[in-house]
Amino acid sequence: MELDDITISRAIIEKFSKDLLNYLDVDVAIVGAGPSGIVAAYYLAKAKKKVVVLERKLSIGGGMWGGGMMFNKIVVQEKAKFILDEFEISYECYDADYYIADSIEAVSTLCSQATKAGAKFFNLMFVEDVRIQNERINGLVINWSAVETSKLHVDPLTISAKFVIDATGHAAEIANTVVKKTPRMGPIFGGMLLSGRAVAEKIISTDVLSV
Repeated sequence: MELDDITISRAIIEKFSKDLLNYLDVDVAIVGAGPSGIVAAYYLAKAKKKVVVLERKLSIGGGMWGGGMMFNKIVVQEKAKFILDEFEISYECYDADYYIADSIEAVSTLCSQATKAGAKFFNLMFVEDVRIQNERINGLVINWSAVETSKLHVDPLTISAKFVIDATGHAAEIANTVVKKTPRMGPIFGGMLLSGRAVAEKIISTDVLSV
């Protein structure tokens, strides 16, 4: 059977449009699909929250792919090892409190498990602004990354969210309120994994989503 290009195009457009419409109103919108954002999405989705993750780049995973200086290994401390266990990411003990894992396996597994848990990822989208009503952030103003890169004058669209998580890392693109530069860690990713879980638990524990 010869495949039809138009049928393929129609399938892609129809399914993507359906997904985008379905995620215009969510419980939690996460900006940035690095390890912290992915882990947060996983735990929130497991708790039956409607979660969308927006990533401006083509690939998700942030800097985890490259490990340290493009040596594709990551180091996780004892405190965060349970997250590797939950995601069934392989690792070995390097030294007391130091566990080493393959960064490629780690990123691909985090993404796969978060998606299977129910989180929805949209790559190649960036956030222009936040939506504020009654002195509360309750959504995001979004556009295609290509629009930003090409500096085109194209109006954005808006999504509604009960909670917004800024998982853009050191840039803090959404919060943009950091007045003092925080110390930078080396290529140890346990803190990122833990921060993703912590913010997910904080949102899950609130009563707002149950209203």
